[in-house]
Amino acid sequence: MKRRPAVLIWALAALAVPVASAQELTPDALVKTVTQDVIAVIKEDKAIQAGDRKKTIALVEEKVLPHFNFTRMTALAMGANWRKATPEQQRALVDEFRTLLVRTYSTALTAYRNQVIEVKPLRAKPGDTDVVVRSEVKQSGTEPVTIDYSMEQTPNSWKVYDVTVGGVSLVTTYRDTFANEVRNVGVDGLIKALAEKNRQLEAKRG
Repeated sequence: MKRRPAVLIWALAALAVPVASAQELTPDALVKTVTQDVIAVIKEDKAIQAGDRKKTIALVEEKVLPHFNFTRMTALAMGANWRKATPEQQRALVDEFRTLLVRTYSTALTAYRNQVIEVKPLRAKPGDTDVVVRSEVKQSGTEPVTIDYSMEQTPNSWKVYDVTVGGVSLVTTYRDTFANEVRNVGVDGLIKALAEKNRQLEAKRG
């Protein structure tokens, strides 16, 4: 479990490509191409390597998040409770969940130590609009860790709506936690809990 945040940030970082370019790439080509670009940036950026979280978060916000469908990701994590939330509550949940993921995993970007990411050839039929791109993170002295990207085709580009690390889905990981919170304190209670967690993470950063 301790390795998952560090590996997951590579899953996030691998999608750091300009949206205009992403429109022209197949899902596996998108992951493969930008992985190489991001690794090159990190190798040259001494501030990120030194643990500059403000700069790291800015990088994630600018380059990575446009390639994720956080609304669908949050809805999947909420399960049946998503339909119980008002539109205002849904927007708040998406905002807080998005912030939580950025805050939680941004520091792991500084953990790069010559890992190699191998993107597997895409297995999909022509015309498929929902696919899984499979990859492995390899590092000397450790077992490879699999990263699977669940991606959907939108009018503008491919978007990630779930990431599975070592067989464990990000969406599924949060689903039980969210369900327990809603059961105990309701949707507003869950929003408050996420906001408080984000405040704690921000305080640690500061």
